Amino acid sequence: MCNHWFLCKKIYFSLKLITMLKGYFSEYKVFLAVDCIIFGFDDEDLKVLLIQRDFEPEKGKWSLMGGFLKKEETLDDAASRVLFKLTGMHNIYMEQLYSFSEVNRDPVDRTISTSYYAIVNIDKHNKELIKNYNAKWFSLSKIPDLIFDHNLIVDKAVRRLRRRTSINPIGFELLPEKFTMRQLQKLYEAILDKEIDKRNFINKINSMDILFKLKEKDMSSSTKGSYLYKFDQQKYDEKQGNNFYLKI
Repeated sequence: MCNHWFLCKKIYFSLKLITMLKGYFSEYKVFLAVDCIIFGFDDEDLKVLLIQRDFEPEKGKWSLMGGFLKKEETLDDAASRVLFKLTGMHNIYMEQLYSFSEVNRDPVDRTISTSYYAIVNIDKHNKELIKNYNAKWFSLSKIPDLIFDHNLIVDKAVRRLRRRTSINPIGFELLPEKFTMRQLQKLYEAILDKEIDKRNFINKINSMDILFKLKEKDMSSSTKGSYLYKFDQQKYDEKQGNNFYLKI
């Protein structure tokens, strides 16, 4: 029997720790991956950035950009790392989408994927990085057969983006800082996948009073030119405080 109270206490807690660690080590380990759906807009189509896989399994097929969670990272940290690695951009709008945990979704080993969707301005991303990773922009209507469950992940991201865009101004992240009303309408038509009446759209946007009309014009589309606009974040923030939401 132990005569020293402190020694007995130390032995007790050591045995308790060993028992607890045995519980951790005896559990089956799974991998946690972060996959990113990167949306962009080129004035005509809503697009997704995909990479061509250069290793097995399914070498040569197209895939979302992803990576495994590192020990020192949060999920948001991992998603930001993956996005920067492919686009060279910081402070990208991103949102956690869903976790995909089908047992056999990855043929190599048990892997859970937490997905994020991100919105980038195509003109601002690093084109050299895109080439280095053998990546390519695909229109939503032309997305190929992807690896694993990545088509399902993209479909879920598109539905979320449409819901978010119909009530929040996140779509403006896809436009240049200065844009025409036509560019804005084309963007919403691409995201929502439907035609929008021009007159109704302009009236609705103007009634929201969240754009700042510039004196500059875009002269590329016609000799008369089209006025340029900027999104007024301050006005939008003020309106949000009064239960305002964007409804297209």
